[in-house]
Amino acid sequence: MSFNPLNWLLGFFSLDIGIDLGTANTLVNIRGKGIVINEPSWVAIDKRTRTPLAIGAEAKEMMGRTPANVIAIRPLRDGVISEFEITQAMLEYFIGKAHEQSIVPVPRPRVVVGIPSGATEVEKRAVYDAAMSAGAREVGLIEEPKAAALGAGLPVNEVRGSMVVDIGGGTSEVAILSMGGVVVSRSLRVAGDELDQDIVQYVKNKYNLLIGERIAEQAKMKVGSAFHLPEEQTISVRGRNLVNGLPEAVEVSSVEIREAIAGSVDTIIETIKDALDETPPEIIADLMDMGICLSGGGALLQGLDRRLNDELHIRVWVAEDPMSCVARGAGMILEDYDNLKHMLIGLERNSGTLRKRL
Repeated sequence: MSFNPLNWLLGFFSLDIGIDLGTANTLVNIRGKGIVINEPSWVAIDKRTRTPLAIGAEAKEMMGRTPANVIAIRPLRDGVISEFEITQAMLEYFIGKAHEQSIVPVPRPRVVVGIPSGATEVEKRAVYDAAMSAGAREVGLIEEPKAAALGAGLPVNEVRGSMVVDIGGGTSEVAILSMGGVVVSRSLRVAGDELDQDIVQYVKNKYNLLIGERIAEQAKMKVGSAFHLPEEQTISVRGRNLVNGLPEAVEVSSVEIREAIAGSVDTIIETIKDALDETPPEIIADLMDMGICLSGGGALLQGLDRRLNDELHIRVWVAEDPMSCVARGAGMILEDYDNLKHMLIGLERNSGTLRKRL
């Protein structure tokens, strides 16, 4: 490829951006500056005009509290775009907010976005088109487990194998990597959101109490666990009694929350076992030395690492700041673009156009 001085200048002055476009949270990593934005993937819109009224943390605060003409939604479900125009508006907002970090006008950025490894070609194209429409100069897509492994510091480009389990809001990604590629992968649409729904359903069935997703999420984060705790805890959850329609609060224990989410946790564990079952024995030997890395917000579930240790007989460890691994990995691609761009994926339809852009 011939040297293009214009592209070189654009690359030198632009604020290249790595984005973890998550179902629950969006993180933005600027090349050379690190993670500058970490906000919920929520947008409040006018029901009639579909115009965004608030984005990010401000929109999440409105959830369940809006008047009839306003609704707070998440434009991504199960890690992929469900509302294209609203996702585009959200990306424009975050890219614009990232550009506020610069005191001088900068060119349109090169953007690397993390996507689930199980995304279809249509879903990949939707992310690519949304980022381009939001103001990107170039868009690269990277599978979330690859980005998470990079961000967690795993030796993904070496011959020895490594394994990452990235549990986000919409998807759980399991990947065994070697030599910069994926040896075995699984993408499961059971993750943090599913655990929240499990808690909502459990409290509804046991206490006839209807609680909101935010209350369920708080219970999961404060007392949720995948393994018995040294000291069991309790939390008060508030909602509406389904029998008399009146407000009510009940004390729920960590044992009950663990029981509520047990089915989804078991599904994730079975998926990890399934991936290990297909892994070559040489890489299994590597994993017994290196262990399995947990990343994503789900890695913060109390006792999950100990439960996996117990079930898999392999050391399991939680990455440093697990929620930011994908965004950090996307940023590392931009820091060393020439050497790491082979980890990006193309699109089968019009893939030539995409590769030309990259």
